[in-house]
Amino acid sequence: MIVEIGHFALILAACVALIQGLLPLAGTVNDHQRWQALARPAAVLQFLLIALSFGVLAHGALTDDFSIKYIAEHSNSLLPSQYKFASVWGGHEGSLLLWVLMLAGWTLAVALFSRSLPLAMVARVIGILGWVSTGFLMFILTTSSPFERLLPAAADGRDLNPLLQDPGLVIHPPMLYMGYVGFSVAFAFALSALLSGRMDAAWARWSRPWTVVAWVFMTAGIALGSWWAYYELGWGGWWFWDPVENASLMPWLFGTALIHALMVTDKRGGFKAWSVLLAIGAFSLSLLGTFLVRSGVLTSVHAFAADPRRGVFILIFLALVVGISLTLFAWRAPKATLGGKIGLVSRESMLLTNSVLLVVATGAVLLGTVYPLIVDALNLGKLSVGAPYFNAVFVPLMVPVVFLMVPGGIAHWREARWKTLGLAMRIPALAAVLVAVFIWAFTEKGNWLSAMGMALATWVFVGLILQIVDRVKKPGRIPPSFWGMHLAHLGIAVVVVGVTLVKGYEVERDVRMGLNDTVTIENYDFELVGVSNVDGPNYKAIRGEIKVSKDNQFLELLHPEKRKYFSSAMPMTEAAIDSGLFRDLYVSLGESIEGDKPQWSVRVFYKPFVSWLWYGAILMVLGGLLAVSDRRYRKSADSLS
Repeated sequence: MIVEIGHFALILAACVALIQGLLPLAGTVNDHQRWQALARPAAVLQFLLIALSFGVLAHGALTDDFSIKYIAEHSNSLLPSQYKFASVWGGHEGSLLLWVLMLAGWTLAVALFSRSLPLAMVARVIGILGWVSTGFLMFILTTSSPFERLLPAAADGRDLNPLLQDPGLVIHPPMLYMGYVGFSVAFAFALSALLSGRMDAAWARWSRPWTVVAWVFMTAGIALGSWWAYYELGWGGWWFWDPVENASLMPWLFGTALIHALMVTDKRGGFKAWSVLLAIGAFSLSLLGTFLVRSGVLTSVHAFAADPRRGVFILIFLALVVGISLTLFAWRAPKATLGGKIGLVSRESMLLTNSVLLVVATGAVLLGTVYPLIVDALNLGKLSVGAPYFNAVFVPLMVPVVFLMVPGGIAHWREARWKTLGLAMRIPALAAVLVAVFIWAFTEKGNWLSAMGMALATWVFVGLILQIVDRVKKPGRIPPSFWGMHLAHLGIAVVVVGVTLVKGYEVERDVRMGLNDTVTIENYDFELVGVSNVDGPNYKAIRGEIKVSKDNQFLELLHPEKRKYFSSAMPMTEAAIDSGLFRDLYVSLGESIEGDKPQWSVRVFYKPFVSWLWYGAILMVLGGLLAVSDRRYRKSADSLS
């Protein structure tokens, strides 16, 4: 009966979510404080019920209960325990259960960490989150239950998708879901402000930390997914502009714009309507990503196969969320005050330009992702939009975004002087020009793209150093938010260095190698010294042994593998990587080639500074965590009213 307990707990959670959505919001309308007070206990109870349901499914996975249809389809008795646990979210139904668990966790966090907020605001926020939970729980119960029985029980499971049998994929989905779902809190705060008619600094102050934390999780999730694709898929890349990758990038871009807009709303009382619109957009894009992944319209290594009913349900839910939110926005937003005059050159104007560019970039990604689907749905043919489009459209929009980090940090609020701003930027500008000239003229593969990328990174790095030095000279305590912002911006500069140098200077060779054959790349010698058969817990593999040396000095033994899982005929590539601070040596083993002597196809890469992509992401995550630790976020909202 344990499975039925999990299913029943989910039904009870849906009932609690409905009460959580109805009574607290109704209490704010008629000023019924007892109804408003139900918000917190309802959030706690809903979380406990969903956690119980999730625990039951996890128990089924860990104990090989193949009478559960979902476990039989996504797990196997030979799977290591950590992957049995990961199989809980390895398919559509389980991933949705993880989604609603995350949503209940965010709601619980709001309930626990909002003691100083007015009760009416808490009731509205938790009530709105209750309606979101109701929608997703009804989706699970009507179309995607993970607790369906399989009678008689299967003798064994089909196994977890081999692509997901990796430590990175144990962590990546929960991180990404925490980001996706976290934007629902910013959305709930924005709608609460619209419902109350008080689009003041108070809601922005209390929305900022939740938005930053969601952005931190989303950044970590995207970085983990990129890292996984790099070492697991064997093609040596870190971003493919896959539609599902784009589905996570779009709310991240909107979330970044929202953080900057909320800063102005909080500090200067401006951009109130714009901040609300961005909060609605960020969560709506999260729902759109859910639709793309689970509707069956996409074919991707990341997507879940699904029947059309699921896509229709999510599409209706998305239409309701967007339609109701924008209707409420159209009703309330015109009444919001503008927050005072700002100069053409000011910190506010640069933050506004920055956020608008991020929104335009999101639109460009959205167009390239959805347009082929629309063309296909209308039977107008098949259209493929790949990396050339995204690189041509997205990169030029990101250049001014990165450029504005320096003047945006230097400029004064309300109005800045051109002369003062120009004098402050002359040193970063000079450093950027010198680096660009050096890259262009004195490096072997120097070109204008590499020169521009390194100049941009130098511009940001030197500008940040000067801003920090200038702030340290001033009296007074420096808040954590200052350090967090600059650390996150430094992370962007580090990512720019990684992208620029790996794109401009990487070397790739696809070769045939027999035993004792050697290939040389950038003074590194790769010698195939052996190939052996290896037995894994649920797969068999061919493992290569490649000796890496430089200037006749031995450096490393690399062991790339080509695996065949018992449950899947599709071979899987396990790349071997010698990773360093300034370069990666990357080897993937292909299929054997028939001939007079045994040979294998081997792909060898020299990738300079590729690890800086993920070092930069780590700095961004640390910067976000440092910023959100600022005590000023925990001031009473009453003091801001």
